[in-house]
Amino acid sequence: MNTNTHTNPLAPAPSPLAGRTALVTGGSRGIGAATALRLAREGADVALTYVNGKDAAEDVVRAVEALGRRAVALRAATALGGGLDVLVNNVGLGLLGPLESLALADVDRLLAVNVRGVFLASQAAAARMGEGGRIITVGTCMSQRVPGPGGTLYAMSKSALIGLTKALARELGPRGITANIVHPGPIDTDMNPADGPYAQGQAAMTALGRFGTADEVASTVAYLATASYVTGAEYAVDGGHAA
Repeated sequence: MNTNTHTNPLAPAPSPLAGRTALVTGGSRGIGAATALRLAREGADVALTYVNGKDAAEDVVRAVEALGRRAVALRAATALGGGLDVLVNNVGLGLLGPLESLALADVDRLLAVNVRGVFLASQAAAARMGEGGRIITVGTCMSQRVPGPGGTLYAMSKSALIGLTKALARELGPRGITANIVHPGPIDTDMNPADGPYAQGQAAMTALGRFGTADEVASTVAYLATASYVTGAEYAVDGGHAA
């Protein structure tokens, strides 16, 4: 009787995120939607949150389900039951303007979403994660290089996420959970289209001379969702904006 076993080198590799559950905040459009779909293609079941645009969120759910993965759209991350393997802190607000024009209400609103919300989501996710958990936060190239005036509040709010990420990496590392942050540059989305009125100047500030795509950001997020020896790191997906 031949007891030798052989693996078929032509057999497809198992999906790297098979059997894992990911939550993408703000996953109904742009970078969030691209990330939800990319994680599903890598084998994950996906939950996504949305504030506005229920129809867009449901479109993403259907696209994920078409890939053979389970999906659900939620109004709040706290509505997700069960365990969690990957959190993508994608939701965020953008607000640019002269320093003197920013009201206290603007400060409170931006910090509530971009800082407080990310902290609370990370805190709740960490409580549900076991070894191999991943927390990935979407920052901005403006936390590395602010190319002009008008970005004080936005850059401040996103820069806070760098400190949060590094502290999470230290605190959660002993549990086998990683935390990393991705800094997109000018990305072609409906909020900042590549053919918009300010696009030419933004593209010129990059080394590659163009806008990036949401899929290019999502691919980096997907890598970090599987990387086991990367934590506390910043990844620029900015076309050389900060070069």
